[in-house]
Amino acid sequence: MSNAYLYRMPSGIPGDVSRKLDSTIETQYFNASLPFASYGIPVKLVSGKVVPFAAADVATSLYGFLVRPYPTQSAQEPIGTATPPTSGPANILRRGWMTVKCNAGAPAQGGTVYVRIDTPSGAKVVGGIEAAADSTHTVALTGVSFTNAGDANGNVEIEYNI
Repeated sequence: MSNAYLYRMPSGIPGDVSRKLDSTIETQYFNASLPFASYGIPVKLVSGKVVPFAAADVATSLYGFLVRPYPTQSAQEPIGTATPPTSGPANILRRGWMTVKCNAGAPAQGGTVYVRIDTPSGAKVVGGIEAAADSTHTVALTGVSFTNAGDANGNVEIEYNI
């Protein structure tokens, strides 16, 4: 069963707002032609719609992070594997704390958060979060930092605009 935890709960679920009371979330709309691969990744606002980071984007493009909008108990989408819709409203974290998936590096409290902007490699996906700079393939996100070391699966909490 994919939702049974035998030894330790995960640090969080990517895209889940971890401190809801102290966070600011707003609604924007997806751009159907530029779908998101997962929740908890950085977004930019282009022509009034949110899109994922792509090649050659810069840190100042950051508008927020894509929020996982619902708790689910569906067998078709186990926790942490849901794919965002391609159209309709999107919840965006503009200020607060969220769990994200760190694809590379070792996050540390107060550490810099990077987003991959080109050259995917294995778990390192374009638009994904990383804890280590990778030459010209990542950019450091301003106003974003890790709050802990996360868990063995790469789930880690970040703070944004705090």
